[in-house]
Amino acid sequence: MEEAQMKKTYKLDDQFRAGSRFQKFAFGMLAASAAIGWAGASLADSFTLRVGAGHPDGATAYVSEMADFFVPEVKKRVAERTDHTVNFVEAYGGTVAGLTETLEFVESGLLDIGVICFCFEPSKLFLHNFPYYAPFGPGDAVQEMRAVRAVYDANPWLTEVFETDYNQKLLALHGWDTYHLGTTFEWDSVDDLKGIKIGGAGPNLPWLEFSGAVPVQSELRDGYMSMKTGVYEGWLMFPSSYLGFKLYEPAKYYTLVGFGAMGVNGVTMNLDALKRLPEEVQEIISEVSKEYEERAGTVLNKRQAEGINGLKEGGAVVNELDPQVQKDWARAMAEFPKRQADDANGRGMPGTAVMTSYIQAVRDSGFEWPYEYEVE
Repeated sequence: MEEAQMKKTYKLDDQFRAGSRFQKFAFGMLAASAAIGWAGASLADSFTLRVGAGHPDGATAYVSEMADFFVPEVKKRVAERTDHTVNFVEAYGGTVAGLTETLEFVESGLLDIGVICFCFEPSKLFLHNFPYYAPFGPGDAVQEMRAVRAVYDANPWLTEVFETDYNQKLLALHGWDTYHLGTTFEWDSVDDLKGIKIGGAGPNLPWLEFSGAVPVQSELRDGYMSMKTGVYEGWLMFPSSYLGFKLYEPAKYYTLVGFGAMGVNGVTMNLDALKRLPEEVQEIISEVSKEYEERAGTVLNKRQAEGINGLKEGGAVVNELDPQVQKDWARAMAEFPKRQADDANGRGMPGTAVMTSYIQAVRDSGFEWPYEYEVE
């Protein structure tokens, strides 16, 4: 069976159940063996890199792009342009490192490369979640990713902290397509959400507080059953994953709120592992990483369109929110970006500088905020 076919047969549910003690032990043994092999790396021409993610391949674009673009391109280019070969051990869907463990596993060297959503590092990467702190930004993911890259370029701390504090290099950025809201009932006013329990994961939950809804911290894998059994009545999610996890079955009403695309994902690599590679291999990894990031916006926009069409075909009721309702919701969150910037400042992070940069970078992209946030 071809490698691609084998990968596709590894089902989503299997990936979520696969993080057993045995697998983690086996992977640890592999890591130890690889470490021994690294000792002679300067003489060898074959290298094995361990890459992992808490999210699965298939339902999440940033992981799928790692599996379908980054990994094969690095392997191919190294084979074509150098005397070396690079192979990958791929561990997605939490089979080795869970959503909250990937950064740590890369830092320790148990993973060589991590595919991370910064949203699951609310303390260590608090400020890297800055797009979440100014919602209702660009729905066009190309526009969003360019604005986020501009912020990283203007604020080197965002990149440097990975090396100084976590022993890894930020190779590339990625993101999520535009967030909307799926519910078990139809609604058209923020007042309709007051007192309603809605699930979400990460720094997007405060958005709900400003609508009067009751945010419930949860995980995607719990969303289906929780909405089916009435634990909560909605879920904050972009359409590609709302479709991929079939959340439209228990909650068929999907309202296009337009919270914006979010450039809050990234690929990092353990510094020790990177330095052990020959220079020409490092250059290829850097080259492919740049292309991975450049592809992100286009891939996410495609996912958004396919997700919405797929939801309609699957029987979901897709409604578009009145733009005035969005503006009113954004106005209700007027103090949120400053509050988060001040919080980051208090943690010793350049919160005000980063949030100011982001708001301006989005404005410079030609996007008009539904409400003009102010941080200073």
